[in-house]
Amino acid sequence: MPDTLTPADQTAASPYRVLARKYRPQSFADLIGHGAMVRTLENAFETGRIAQGWMLTGVRGVGKTSTARILARALNYEIPGEVDRPTVHMDREGTHCRAIMEGRHVDVIEMDAASHTGVDDVRDIIEAARYKPVSARYKVYIIDEVHMLSTQAFNALLKTLEEPPEHVKFVFATTEIRKVPITVLSRCQRFDLRRVQTGELAVHIERIITSEKVTADPEAVALIARAAEGSVRDSLTILDQAIAHGGGHVSADAVRSMLGLADRVRVVDLFEAVMKGDVANALSILADQYDTGADPVAVLSDLAAFVHLVTRLKHLPEGATDLSLTEAERTRGRDFAEKLSVRILSRAWQLLLKGIEDVQTAPRPLPAAEMVLVRLAYAADLPTPDEALKMLRDGSFPGMNPPVGAPPGGGDGARARAAGGFAGTVARRAEPEMVAGPRLDNFEAVVALAESNRDIGLKFALERHVRLVRFEDGRIEFSPVEGANPGLAGEIGRKLTGWTGRRWIVAISREEGRPTLAETREVRRREAVDDALADPVVAAIFRLFPGAEIVDVKFGEEPEPMPTGPAGGGASFEDTGDWTEGFIDEMPDPGFGDFDD
Repeated sequence: MPDTLTPADQTAASPYRVLARKYRPQSFADLIGHGAMVRTLENAFETGRIAQGWMLTGVRGVGKTSTARILARALNYEIPGEVDRPTVHMDREGTHCRAIMEGRHVDVIEMDAASHTGVDDVRDIIEAARYKPVSARYKVYIIDEVHMLSTQAFNALLKTLEEPPEHVKFVFATTEIRKVPITVLSRCQRFDLRRVQTGELAVHIERIITSEKVTADPEAVALIARAAEGSVRDSLTILDQAIAHGGGHVSADAVRSMLGLADRVRVVDLFEAVMKGDVANALSILADQYDTGADPVAVLSDLAAFVHLVTRLKHLPEGATDLSLTEAERTRGRDFAEKLSVRILSRAWQLLLKGIEDVQTAPRPLPAAEMVLVRLAYAADLPTPDEALKMLRDGSFPGMNPPVGAPPGGGDGARARAAGGFAGTVARRAEPEMVAGPRLDNFEAVVALAESNRDIGLKFALERHVRLVRFEDGRIEFSPVEGANPGLAGEIGRKLTGWTGRRWIVAISREEGRPTLAETREVRRREAVDDALADPVVAAIFRLFPGAEIVDVKFGEEPEPMPTGPAGGGASFEDTGDWTEGFIDEMPDPGFGDFDD
């Protein structure tokens, strides 16, 4: 990047051009953030290993079209008597440079594939490619948004792209590289133009501000660089609007108002308020930002970005040197990183991500954003599930009686909360006292309890979705079957706690677990059917009634022995009584008296 920027348009009498066009890169030296591509092209030009086609891909505003024109200029760079070969070093304007960069050179043909998608447009290119260039060294075809070409157009281009005439080069640009057929990609050298780093973009903006002879606050430059999200064109468009808005001076307040952004310092204050559990202050800060024009979604997004910054500073302290950060973000961010745990930061991040989605779809964004802050403030000091389980076991969970021998007020966690701490103390309402119910000695008793409470849905889930690993009164560990309700463990715990009057801990285990009750019952049924089929009486019935089958087997509480045969009393067709008597009485006399023979 040169020390001073030279506008693309130097004519004083020409009409005003927006900054994105006025400072469009004219050479490889003007490009920022694409050093790897420049080195590759430089080596290729020096050794004469020049490809027939290049594919430039990247997000909006990173310089794809500008790079394509610069590449066409480099291929045709010529200064009579001095330079007569392709080169990336273009210190002076050559014979064809201005016409190529202004898009009016007869041998550099630019086509927008979004409006020329058909096979006929490609056929015109193929037909014209046979003829040599009029004045330049190469005839260069620049096809922008090439992914918009139809399948037939791509197929028509393949042969010419693979074996073009020596005087023809292709440069493609696209934002959707996945939509380009692999047959086209394999015939091109691919360059991924990445987003420009925020700090590098901020330096670029400052140079343009100096060249334009305007002034800007350092924070305003950082806000513009951050809002551009790595796009040079977006940053210059925002800067152009900010200069017009401020009348020659770009202030941070003007940029925030223009973009609907929150004050970065106030965002840090908001973060501190929610981490301390100070809901009133957090809501007040949000209201102030909303009154000054900040979008609630933007406030939460900036808050999430600061959570991410604090987390990064916790692991990468050198990240505080980023030029796009304000002084408050650097100093206070480091302070938060030292005091807050990763557990708290990761939970805040998850709550904010979910909260931003809720606010975006809410009919009233401000109340929705306030509820997100309330949840975030109250969740800042909550324990993780594993910590809560440990506290329950130790009796140190707030509201529980301490274990025998423990000091009043609970264990270390309770004492820490009583002493205060950075995150503050979260008040919890005391739960009503519950009357303990009968003990449950086995898992079948749990199923029976669900049935007695007429909760058929839970009974069904207990029988068919639970592979029991361990059971004791007050605790269940199980492995769910595939497709089970993800919240089944919580539902079982809540309902058993309500039905029995005792706290139940229901946990998901990684162990395989025993078969479900339904699976066990099905195995037992099949064994009973097999036993019945082996019985001589049943076998005789099947001989008399060809095609008959056993549909189901019912088990009595105390099964009667089978009247004949060695099977004994494994299964019967009725709960009680001699099943053969009732069956035979309703049948025509088939000659059953001959069975004893």
